[in-house]
Amino acid sequence: MRPDTPTAHTTEAERLLRTAEQYPEDREPLLLRAAAHLELAGDRERASTLYDQLLAEEPEHPLLVKALQAANLWEYGHEAEARALIAGIRTAAPADPAPWETIAETLESHDELEESHACFTEGITLLLTPGDDDVPYDTRPLLTGRHRVRRLLARPHDEWDRLADKVHTAHSPISLDELHDPNRLWALGSDNPAELRAEIARLRSELGSYRSALSRPFPVAVLHWPAPEFTELLTTYPALAAEYPSYQTHLASIESSLRELAATGTANLGIVTATVPSFEAFAAAEASTPTNPSLLPQYTTTLAARGRAFPWPPSKGADCWCGAGAAYRDCHGGS
Repeated sequence: MRPDTPTAHTTEAERLLRTAEQYPEDREPLLLRAAAHLELAGDRERASTLYDQLLAEEPEHPLLVKALQAANLWEYGHEAEARALIAGIRTAAPADPAPWETIAETLESHDELEESHACFTEGITLLLTPGDDDVPYDTRPLLTGRHRVRRLLARPHDEWDRLADKVHTAHSPISLDELHDPNRLWALGSDNPAELRAEIARLRSELGSYRSALSRPFPVAVLHWPAPEFTELLTTYPALAAEYPSYQTHLASIESSLRELAATGTANLGIVTATVPSFEAFAAAEASTPTNPSLLPQYTTTLAARGRAFPWPPSKGADCWCGAGAAYRDCHGGS
């Protein structure tokens, strides 16, 4: 059950902090989740301390941590410091969409719509190629957020807006124009029963989509063993050869499994990278042995839940997930 009270959020934060001590390799995502729960509990000062602690440890994603710190600081009265962090992130021009999304939404939430629009646009221009409809899953919120802000600013549609709506309507019957229409707020205060019923129907439809997304807070992931780990796994545990007849078969099955999931409408897909020591530690924690093939899906889900998954599919021009060094479109994306 999701925590929905300050006390429950604090309790969950403490649990995550204890888990971070047990799994130091997953310390960063666990501390970020703990900080998020502390924010929801209203303990923003302690959340800020966690962000500072992470930054002092040279995290894997320092610009995302700074973006989250900026959002938190602004909420409890440190606007100048938050603005300074946001300016630094924009100057650094991260290749990860998450910091762009966080700072743009922070500015939007404080009615800095022009600056929010600029951040969304900078991120999209950096990460996407005009005319390419292949939008990675983790970049889609930038398109959606920019569309929303432009509606609030009464800007006319441009090519990015049209792409945003195209991506959105592939998974939802409600257009972004309707979803982001400022006039919808007025309909909620209408005295016309027909208008109210129509708006309630729209909200119910949207709520169904949100519930579906919330029910799966981490990606549906597939396990990938890089070539050296694959060789070590089968050398150490030959009993698993039945699960992995060959390395090429393993790679092909990853792509085919993800494509099958995508064809059924499953969103938020990802790949987690396995290592033999990590799998051995997981097996020991489960009071089992690595030769037990039933542990593989559990191990996959655990890695995804710890934030270890990266989104699939990559953009066509990005490096393929298999690690061969070729572009995805020329490797597994082209098969």
